[in-house]
This record gives sequence, structure tokens and C-alpha cells, in this order.
Amino acid sequence: MKNFIIIFLLFSYTLNLFSAEEALKPEQYNFSFSKPLGKINKNSAQRGLQVFIEVCASCHGLKHVAYRSLEELGYNKDQVNSIAAQFQIDDLPNEEGEILKRKAIYSDYFVEPYKNLNEAKTANNGAYPPDLSLMVKARKDGANYVRSLLLGYNEPPSGFDVGEGYYNKYMAGNVIAMPQPLYGDDVEFSDGTKATLEQEVNDLVTFLTWTSMPDLENRRAAGIKVIFFLLVMTILFYISYRKIWSELKT
Repeated sequence: MKNFIIIFLLFSYTLNLFSAEEALKPEQYNFSFSKPLGKINKNSAQRGLQVFIEVCASCHGLKHVAYRSLEELGYNKDQVNSIAAQFQIDDLPNEEGEILKRKAIYSDYFVEPYKNLNEAKTANNGAYPPDLSLMVKARKDGANYVRSLLLGYNEPPSGFDVGEGYYNKYMAGNVIAMPQPLYGDDVEFSDGTKATLEQEVNDLVTFLTWTSMPDLENRRAAGIKVIFFLLVMTILFYISYRKIWSELKT
């Protein structure tokens, strides 16, 4: 009997430990691009860019995205240059071989927040902030995953040790190294939209979906054209089949 109690207690402890480490599945949200024919909401993506620049860009990069690509979100060249000019980038060496800083311009890629990997780890207690260019594409159900993760911060349950991390119910192990980045009212949207926590997160996810899949709308449009073409060809082939075999039968 005593051995049975010990085994039961060990099993209960193991079960509780496993359940604590199991992350919740991402909450499903109806984004503008979620449906098969859905499109990126450009106004939302522009607000998401603002959230990224004012909050996320201090730790995370977008190394695969060029500033000129922002024209696809509705910005003109002057506006893109104005956005890029907020960041400093290494210039070409001058005559003395010295590398000075200059403002980023239209043709540059998004400026990285750190000079190298070691600097990034040192500034973040050994954790490296990942590049967000392809984050939505890299994760299963990426848009919903990122949204849930940003909304999943909470106080840890009693007795749950997060160490130097932070409790997040959507993170594997329920512990994440990144502190909560958004709380609501973190930015003042230029279009007057109220900056609630959920609004900021939704707009940021929309922007990151665009950075991950800038050709999303073109691919969907091409897919529709291919399906329509195949449908027409199927009908034509069927009509031809009926005509040919009807003549042979007679």
C-alpha cells in the first residue's frame, strides 16, 4: 500500500509537470487575410509598421525586408525615405578608411538593432531576439501563433518558477525569455485609431504577415486563374470526348 501511494504521488507530480510545459494551441482570429480570397489590410499593416518601429525595432530586425518594399503598403517614395531616415546605417569608408554613420535611405534594407550576435545576447541576458522577417511563415499557424503569444503573458501560477523568464501560456514550457513588449497605449497611431493592446497586436501581426509573405495576394490571384483555366479546359475536354465518342458509336 505504501509503495502504491509513492507511485501515485510520483505519477501525479509528473503529470502536473507535463501539463505545465504543454503550451495552449493558438487562439483562432479572423484576420483580413485568413480567408482563401482574403487580402492584407494595408491600413492595419501600416499601423503594424508603426508598432514595430516604435516598440519592436529596438530588439528585433527585419533583415530580409527593404524599405522600398513599403511602397506595396501604400507609401510613396518620399514617405519611405522619411521612414528609413529614422535609422542609422554604416556608410562606405571615407578617404581615411573610417566608417561613419548615415541615415538609411529608400534602397537600404531594414537596419539591424545590434552589430552582431554577441552584442544581442549580452543586451538580452543571453537570449537572442530572432529576426521577424519570416516569423509568421516559419511557425505553424503563424499569424494566430504570434498573436496568441503576444496576448498570452500572465502572472505565473502559484509555485511555478519562471527563473529569469516570463510566464506565457502559449509558449512551450510556459516560459519565454522576452518580456511582455506591448501593453496598450504604447504608440499613438497616426490615423487616430485607439491603441488598445489587442489592436496593436493585430496590426503588428498583419504587418509581419506581409513581411513574411509579400506576394500573398499575387499567389492567391494566380491560383484562382489556374483553377479557372483548369475548369474551362476540363469542360472543353469533356465536350470533345462526348462529341468524338458519339460519332464513333453511330
